Amino acid sequence: MAGGAMTATFLAVIGGASLLAVTARRLRPSDRLPSLEGWALADRGLGPGWTWLLLGGTVYTAYTFTAVPGLAYGNGAPAFFAVPYTVIVCPLAFVLLSRLWSVARRHGYITAADFVRGRYGSPPLALVVALTGILATMPYLALQLLGIRAVLTAGGLYPHGATGDLVMVAVFAGLAVATYRHGLRAPTVISALKAAAVFVSLTAVCWLVLERFGGPGAVFDGAARALGGTDAAHSPLVLTPDQQPAYATLALGSALALLMYPHVLTAGFAADGTRTLRKVSAGLPAWTALLALFGFLGIAALAAGVRAPEGGAEAAVPMLVDRLMPGPLAGLVFGSIVVGALVPAAVMSIAAATSFVRNVYVEYVHPTATPKRQVRVAKAVSLTAKVGAVAFVFGLRDHDAINLQLLGGVWILQIFPAVAVGLYTRWLHPRALLAGWAAGMAAGTYLVVREGFSSIVPLGAGSPSVYAGVAALVLNLTVAVAGTVVLARLGVPRGADATDLSSRPRAGRRPPTGANNP
Repeated sequence: MAGGAMTATFLAVIGGASLLAVTARRLRPSDRLPSLEGWALADRGLGPGWTWLLLGGTVYTAYTFTAVPGLAYGNGAPAFFAVPYTVIVCPLAFVLLSRLWSVARRHGYITAADFVRGRYGSPPLALVVALTGILATMPYLALQLLGIRAVLTAGGLYPHGATGDLVMVAVFAGLAVATYRHGLRAPTVISALKAAAVFVSLTAVCWLVLERFGGPGAVFDGAARALGGTDAAHSPLVLTPDQQPAYATLALGSALALLMYPHVLTAGFAADGTRTLRKVSAGLPAWTALLALFGFLGIAALAAGVRAPEGGAEAAVPMLVDRLMPGPLAGLVFGSIVVGALVPAAVMSIAAATSFVRNVYVEYVHPTATPKRQVRVAKAVSLTAKVGAVAFVFGLRDHDAINLQLLGGVWILQIFPAVAVGLYTRWLHPRALLAGWAAGMAAGTYLVVREGFSSIVPLGAGSPSVYAGVAALVLNLTVAVAGTVVLARLGVPRGADATDLSSRPRAGRRPPTGANNP
C-alpha cells in the first residue's frame, strides 16, 4: 500500500490540476459569440509561452513517458528511435505547421480535412482524411488511460476491482468536465502544471539514479549485464547493422505521421501567428531532452534489477521511482505523469470531436448548423469520446489498445500526401490521392497484422526490416503519382482550388460551410 506522504503529494498534484482547470475560462477570455473556433482553438489566441506548453504537453504524452523507457527496459537501443524522431519533428513543424496555420487562419479552417476540402474541392478526399484522423486518435486516447493505470498500479494507488476503476474515473472526470465547458483552454492551463511537475520530478529522479550508481557509465554497464552482454559496447544497448534500417525508417515515419494527428494540428492551430509557431518549434527540443532522460530511466531500471510484470514493461520506471525515491518525491513523479496524460487526452477528444462536427456532421448531416449548435454537438462528441476511451480500457485487454495504436500510426501517415504535399503543389489528382490512400491503408494494415501486430516488418526474404508505415507511404505515393498521370491523359477534371495559396484572398470571399472566421 502506498505511503501516506506519497498519496498526499499525488493528490495535491491532481488537485492542483483540477483547480487550474477551473480557471481555464480566464485564459484570454473572449466576448465573441460561441463558435467552434473559440471552443476548439481558444480563438487562435495563444502566445509563444502557452503554445510551447500546450504543443509540448500534447506531443509528449504520458504513455510516451512510460512506453519509451519500457521499450528501453525490454529491448535496449531500438527504444531511442523516439529521440531522433522528435528532433526531426521540430524543423518539420517549423515549415509545415506554420504554413498550414497561415492557410487555415486565412480561410477559417479548423481541421486538416477543411484544408483538403478547400485545396482539392473533393468532399470524398476530405472525408477520408477526417475519418482517418478520428480512427487513429481514439486508440491513442485510450493509451493515455492505460498510462494512468500503469502509474497508479506501480505506486500502489490503484486498488483491485471496481474501486481501482473508480479511482481512475475520478482522476479523469475533473478534466472531462472542464474540457466540456472551456474547450482547449482547460488543457492549456493544465499544461503549465504538467511542464513544471515533469521537469522538476524527472531532474530529481535522474539525480538520485546517478548518485546511487556513481555515474551514467555504471548505469549502462549494469544494464548491459542485465540484458546478457559483457559491457555497454556488446549488448542490446547498441544497434546492430540489421536494426539500423528499421530504426531509421521508424524515426522518419513517426516524425512525418506526428504532424498529421488531429490533436497536434489542433494545438498548433491555436497559436496566435506563424511567428509564434516558429519560436515554439525551435523550443520543442527541450521536451525531446526530457524524453531522452525518461529513456535513460528505462536503462536505469535494468541496472537496478527492477522486475516488471510480464507484458508490462511500461511499469518499469514507476517501479524504479517507487523503489528509489522518498514518498513525497515519488508522489510528485506519479502525479506529474498522470497530469501528463490528462493534457493530451483532452486535446485528442477535442480534436476528434471537431473533425466529426466540421467534416461529417456539417458536411453531410446538418449543413446549416449554427455556430452555437456546432459547439453543442462538439462538446457532446468530446465527452462521448472520453467515456468511450474509459469503456475501451475497462472492457478490452491492454495489448488490444496498443495494437490499434500501432495501426493508427501507420494509418495516419497515409494522409501525408493529401495534406503536406498539398501545401506546396496541387499536381496530384484528388482521385489518385484517394486511390493512393486506399492502397496505403490496405498494405500497411496487412503488413502489421501479418507480423503479429508488429510495426517493423520485413519486405521480403533476406531483406532488412523497415517501418510498415513508410513502406505503405511509398506505395501510396507511387499509386497517387501513377494515377495522376493516367487521369491527366484521360482528361478527367479535378475540383476547384478554394485556397488560392499563391495570392491573398479576394475581398468578399465567402468562408467554407460552417466556418467561423475570426
